[in-house]
Amino acid sequence: MPIPANTPAVDRTLLRDDVYRRLRDAIVDGTFRPGEQLKDGDLAAWLGVSRTPVREALLRLAASGLVVALPGRSTTVSAIDIQVVRDARDVVAAMHELAVREVTGRLTEQDVDRMRDANRRFAGAVASGDVKAALEADEELHRIPVAALGNQALEAVIERFDPLIRRAERMRFGVDGHASVNRHEQLINLIEARDAKGAASVAFDTWHSLSVSDDAEAAGELRP
Repeated sequence: MPIPANTPAVDRTLLRDDVYRRLRDAIVDGTFRPGEQLKDGDLAAWLGVSRTPVREALLRLAASGLVVALPGRSTTVSAIDIQVVRDARDVVAAMHELAVREVTGRLTEQDVDRMRDANRRFAGAVASGDVKAALEADEELHRIPVAALGNQALEAVIERFDPLIRRAERMRFGVDGHASVNRHEQLINLIEARDAKGAASVAFDTWHSLSVSDDAEAAGELRP
């Protein structure tokens, strides 16, 4: 298992959630590839923590579908299952649709400006082929309405299933990036115009436009 070098250890005072997020992000960004075996001892040494929070994190990752855990045997990064990604996409699209519908008319001018700034950075990253920066800007943009709503149940659903989509999305980065910039701009304009129905529809379509196929699974990527 390739352990990344020169990575700062997790502060021992931080909660177990930080260990979970570090492992989740390493799977989503491709540091740990599908089929890679994850050894809790090696992971604990990498993060500078005991095995307990690592094991708890792996259980959470198994529940979200990012790893496959066989008790007493091994834990491996899951393969990208097209049906699983499709199901996650549909659920996450519905959650973002709900969030945007509920907060349109309540977002502040500063919130809208932050969304525009995130989309500008997303567009720049797409143009330069910077996958990491593009996905971070995209996540920041969509997180603004979700955070403004403050629905913890909705946030929990997105947190559980969004990584499955992000991992797959990373593999097909650039295929539909420019169209995403335009959809983001349309979403922001409708929110600014206080058109809740229109904004919610665009929010749903933005996520639901990520289509998948069996051919994409075989190739290790998703296609628009």
